[in-house]
Amino acid sequence: MIDDPGTLLIEEIRACQLCAPVLAAGPRPIVQFSATSRLVIIGQAPGTRVHASGIPWDDQSGARLREWTGLSPQVFYDPALVALVPMGFCYPGTGTSGDLPPRPECAPLWHERVLAQLPHRRLILLVGSYAQSRYLPQTKALSLTDRVRGTQSHDADYFPLPHPSWRSTGWMKKNPWFTDIVIPELQTTVAASLAP
Repeated sequence: MIDDPGTLLIEEIRACQLCAPVLAAGPRPIVQFSATSRLVIIGQAPGTRVHASGIPWDDQSGARLREWTGLSPQVFYDPALVALVPMGFCYPGTGTSGDLPPRPECAPLWHERVLAQLPHRRLILLVGSYAQSRYLPQTKALSLTDRVRGTQSHDADYFPLPHPSWRSTGWMKKNPWFTDIVIPELQTTVAASLAP
């Protein structure tokens, strides 16, 4: 019996030690996907709670993201439907103003290989500026607000979002169009991507 390539890749990722010398908490790559995942969520990197639990988006940011997308935890954590692929698979540690950026080695090493396992037709949510910088390089000169506001002008496969951390609360108050226009559009687009 031939092993499933996706399963082998997940095992390879979870065994990765590339950044071990620079990760204060040690490596613990956290990722979820399968060959049938039609929705891909590319976020930033695990935080301390996710590093401890080993469950992606297992924090308040994840609860808010599920609220934005309209996904139940059962659907969100079903790899047959949803791939959770951060820019950095391991918790990068803490800096002077919060968590450090995702390790720069991670996405170039793994993302192409992961995306190659997924269906060609898929929706990719780009959560936060790190994911958007990599996958929407043509928008480099734009602010995150302008990227999110211009959702319709991007490649149809990509849907840029702010990071759903507590910091986004103030941003959402300043930008009510996000709640009024973008979130309903996001929920409709996500539901369509997962429809049989």
